[in-house]
Amino acid sequence: MAGRRFTRRAWVALTRSEFEKGLSDEAVTKISALGLPLIVKPSREGSSVGMSKVEEENALQGALALAFQHDEEVLIEKWLSGPEFTVAILGEEILPSIRIQPAGTFYDYEAKYLSDETQYFCPAGLEAEQEARLQELVLKAWTALGCKGWGRIDVMLDSDGQFYLLEANTSPGMTSHSLVPMAARQAGLSFSQLVVRILELAD
Repeated sequence: MAGRRFTRRAWVALTRSEFEKGLSDEAVTKISALGLPLIVKPSREGSSVGMSKVEEENALQGALALAFQHDEEVLIEKWLSGPEFTVAILGEEILPSIRIQPAGTFYDYEAKYLSDETQYFCPAGLEAEQEARLQELVLKAWTALGCKGWGRIDVMLDSDGQFYLLEANTSPGMTSHSLVPMAARQAGLSFSQLVVRILELAD
């Protein structure tokens, strides 16, 4: 059954008050158990705003302070190495996955909106069995999270071939160069056809 579920990414959640009072021994123990490196990010902020990679223990406080500028809750997660994918959903239809290859360390705000070096591959280059497994996992996750209509699920593939759920995006970008239209084009849908499909799902 493990191959039919996303592997859980280890994480710790902190509130602003917990941070401002000083991290408790329990919080420090939980964070230490994650090991380095870490990824620190606001719980509800989009576009990777306020996100940092922490490679040394003494950099954690600065990363937390940055994340708390954008949210009242912050997530500290175990860093994962491997390719990142995003998968778009239209109702119960899963569009072809996109592999994201940033030039830098990870897919941050600069890589998403400012860099000309970030590359996107659609089709993603997965083997047919992997693509089918990913699509099945994405649909199950989308349903389990109670999401409806259309959106995106972002995942990462580790060196052991396990997919990790990163986040669900229920309001993704919809410019002509955004990722959902890119996947739709690969599936044979024009931008205008995609918009119509989205409107049909709005009931």
